Amino acid sequence: MLTKQQLQDIKKLQIECEVHDDIQLKLNWSMLENRESDQLDLLYYENNKLIAFLGLYPFGSTVEVCGMVKPTERRKGHFQRLFQEGMVVAKQCQYKKILLNTPAASSGAKEFLFKIGANYSFSEQQMVWKKSLVEPVEGITLRQAKVDDLDMSIRISIEAFGMTREDATSMERSFHKERPTDMLMIDVNEETVGEIRVSRKEGEAWIYGFSILPEHQGKGIGRKVLRQVIKEQSSAGFSVHLEVETKNDQALGLYKAVGFKVVHSQDYYTYLL
Repeated sequence: MLTKQQLQDIKKLQIECEVHDDIQLKLNWSMLENRESDQLDLLYYENNKLIAFLGLYPFGSTVEVCGMVKPTERRKGHFQRLFQEGMVVAKQCQYKKILLNTPAASSGAKEFLFKIGANYSFSEQQMVWKKSLVEPVEGITLRQAKVDDLDMSIRISIEAFGMTREDATSMERSFHKERPTDMLMIDVNEETVGEIRVSRKEGEAWIYGFSILPEHQGKGIGRKVLRQVIKEQSSAGFSVHLEVETKNDQALGLYKAVGFKVVHSQDYYTYLL
């Protein structure tokens, strides 16, 4: 579990790196703030100042890795050492797949990834909703998930995302622990047809895990859900953000249709131990 001071140090270093490199790092703050141990976070300090950070973020049997180094302390081997330590942890935890995440615009990160033999896998677009009129929505209900909804959440992850039951169970259980995150079930005519997560922090509302059961897709439900979430979060004073894989043309088209614009891109690379 990260201390309050460590979290502050990570945030300060993140801001410094993002400003210096003109990028946006994906450090999964909802997970950082809800860690149950310190095994997955590696920090390197000099003179009580955080120099380098590496975070491991498990999603079932897959672990995502992202890190950063203070701009004035690069090319000194700090990140290489943290990465090697992180891979030891990944091996001990027996993750089946390792994904390294980097801003698409970071040339330094890509140089490191090429050096270690990582292979490009896919990209995600980070999108933000640009303010426009949102009409009232009818025909759907968004409600807070309950303990009794866990089996349905697992089913949705399996059928909508093609996940294994083991991964879906692990992920859904971890999602229910995250704060401040709303786990919302999507009901139509009193039948649960999907789910969506909304995490809020520092004036931003992020949409995650948005999924509709295959037999209910293509009926306009997704568009209504997005409009409802946008209306609620923007009315409460939050900017609304989400991420989508660039290869997912259907989802990308839907998000653009309701007013989302691409602002950043993240690249993912597969690494074999």
